[in-house]
Amino acid sequence: MTPAPSDIPALLAMAFRLIMDEVHAALAVEGFGDVRPAHGFVFQYLSHHPTATAVELGQHLGVTKQAAVQLVDELEHRGYVTRGPHPTDRRSRTVTLTERGWACVRRVVELWGGIENRWADRVGREQVAGLRTVLLTLIGDMSGGAPVALRPVW
Repeated sequence: MTPAPSDIPALLAMAFRLIMDEVHAALAVEGFGDVRPAHGFVFQYLSHHPTATAVELGQHLGVTKQAAVQLVDELEHRGYVTRGPHPTDRRSRTVTLTERGWACVRRVVELWGGIENRWADRVGREQVAGLRTVLLTLIGDMSGGAPVALRPVW
């Protein structure tokens, strides 16, 4: 008998989808209804790269410079990011989160924490802590210990 292919990757993808569907539904009710899932990857990157440019953002997201600029334009129009002078390159502009952008980031982190707490209530804190440890171990093994960028799979 041939073993069936593992379904763990599919289960991880389904869990992520359900988490993000719940988060985006809550965000919509709380005044962030114009945020799309792809914006979360932008917010995550900008929250760790305060002097990022649209070009760097595009490289991170795996999209063209033009697509990144269009995304930044959209987020700037919605009040989530602002452009400013680059500290070392007069030809470039930085893209930074506004207070509205940071408020959305903080709310997502809170919502994620609430989901983890619900999971802990359902299966136990030790199980959730164990899941985190296992995932960190597997990610470290698969990446060879190198940092892994959180970005969409287009």
